[in-house]
Amino acid sequence: MGKPDKKLKKTILILGIAGAVYGVFRYLLPLLVPFLFAYLIAWMLKPSAKWVADRCRVLIRGKYYGIPAGAVGVVELLGILAVITAVIYFAGKKLLMEAGLLIEQIPVWIGSAEVQMTELCHKLEGTFYMQDGALVHLAGDMTQSLLRSLKGSAMPYVMVNSMTWLKAGIQITVFLIILIISTALIIQEIDIWKKRCRRSIYQEEFDIISKRLAMVINAYLKTQGIIMLITSVICIIGFWLLKNPYYFLAGIGIGLLDALPIFGTGTVLIPWIVITCIQQQWGKAFALLVIYLICYFLREILEAKMMGDQVGLSPLETLISMYVGLELFGIAGFLLGPIGLLLIMDLLPSLLLTNEEKYRRINHTTENMEKNGDEEDY
Repeated sequence: MGKPDKKLKKTILILGIAGAVYGVFRYLLPLLVPFLFAYLIAWMLKPSAKWVADRCRVLIRGKYYGIPAGAVGVVELLGILAVITAVIYFAGKKLLMEAGLLIEQIPVWIGSAEVQMTELCHKLEGTFYMQDGALVHLAGDMTQSLLRSLKGSAMPYVMVNSMTWLKAGIQITVFLIILIISTALIIQEIDIWKKRCRRSIYQEEFDIISKRLAMVINAYLKTQGIIMLITSVICIIGFWLLKNPYYFLAGIGIGLLDALPIFGTGTVLIPWIVITCIQQQWGKAFALLVIYLICYFLREILEAKMMGDQVGLSPLETLISMYVGLELFGIAGFLLGPIGLLLIMDLLPSLLLTNEEKYRRINHTTENMEKNGDEEDY
């Protein structure tokens, strides 16, 4: 068998790169999540941590002593976590208060729904010439059976899932400990690792991956921020037109909720629409439905368009990659899909280079580093 032609070689490389990217995302990435978060945090905290560490050095007998930059970074990280914890605590407290008010209204809604259900049953009995009270008793029996079923399954559900929650709590604790320690170590060693990557034969691949990760994450955060702002404005205007006294807070809250991967505007608006329908407030329900549809389609269109413009993909390519990523990796696939496609597109030309060309590029990079004085601290 002769040598494969150029098209076959390129096809094999594409399949190989795609398989490698999938394998890394599926099996290796979950193991590196704490360290990737630690690297991102260290990258943000390093300037301030190093600034503080440099000004805390003391000269004793011709030798400088001071606080390591990693220790300063840990203190900064703990301060940030403390602020986030406080915000979550007070927000959770406020949420529980609002939930208490909501629970107080549940009996009123149930009573209203029961009255409306009874009227509907009487109308159906008259329409189909049924015995008076037949459907009412049937609906009552079904409701009581449903309540007994829920009560019977609630306690087993709590008992079975209590260990799951305990395990999740332990995993989160371990994750935070690893995150804090890794952040300190990365702040201390990040410059050394950068120099090692520059001298590696895979320097170009490292450079491509790091640049693409930074580009996609930056584009994702910008896109979510803009969509969150637009969604908040739409909800605020809609709730103001509906004369909701909490239109501003409700609009901002739904905008923030929409930016979260698992939730969205439907988390609040869909139950709200159902409740207004039960209360027979058809105009309000229709207005809420319009707000929900505007926010939903706005996100679907803008997310693909804006992400594609910033990372260099067309809206269709972005939409396809996000959908494929969602099917392969779940919620994280919204971000991993475009990253994977870009890595495949970028790594292919790099792998088609010969070894001599790679070595020539590495030597050129090393010479530039030596000219810039990067060898001093290695």
